[in-house]
Amino acid sequence: MVYYFKGYYAASSDNAQRVDFAVPSGNFGNILAGYVARRMGLPIGRLILATNENDVLDEFFRSGRYRPRSGSETHSTSSPSMDISKASNFERFIHDLAGGDTAQVRALWADVAAGKGFDLSATPLMDAVRQANVVSGRSTHADRIATIRAVHARYGVIIDPHTADGLKVGPEHRTPGVPLVAIETALPAKFAATIEEALGTVPPRPPHLTGLEDLPQHCTVLPADAAAVKSLVERQAVAA
Repeated sequence: MVYYFKGYYAASSDNAQRVDFAVPSGNFGNILAGYVARRMGLPIGRLILATNENDVLDEFFRSGRYRPRSGSETHSTSSPSMDISKASNFERFIHDLAGGDTAQVRALWADVAAGKGFDLSATPLMDAVRQANVVSGRSTHADRIATIRAVHARYGVIIDPHTADGLKVGPEHRTPGVPLVAIETALPAKFAATIEEALGTVPPRPPHLTGLEDLPQHCTVLPADAAAVKSLVERQAVAA
């Protein structure tokens, strides 16, 4: 949540100015932090949610229908951190919009668990969704490649594919005259194949990661037992 405050003060000229944020989000956690920051009083205008081809959240904010995808409907994309079929933090958002009505949220997620999803478009809760001022859009692999190229050509900066999703969708939904902050989410070096496809060059690594693949690898096999995992974590923490 802190980086929403940091980004706001970097982009605003006074404490009354609105700032929009474009947020690549698959599990809804990142943009939920922005929503909470606004509830705390930070003058955020629009929260612009960007998905990739796995557009369950974009579908919801456009239509009111929340329809988690099956495994066969979930795409493997070049912004893989958003290859999400069911948004794990979304329930917290709906719980807040419902005024903490746990019974209502429990009923909605029972339908999710049954594979039906839910549709709020004709319910009073949809008014609260609209008032949350979250808008959304979708980005594709071709969009990511084009955005990475455009940003590099204009600014000399290499961005990762998830950030490219945000920079593609954000300008499409920004409020005219309002500063827009796009949340950068990862190092380009983690997605070298996509960067090389876009720019014809492998992105540089931070110096401390040079030769990472050549370092010795260590593996500890554990039983499927929580206590065993906990014990290993405790031993490693003491050793560190």
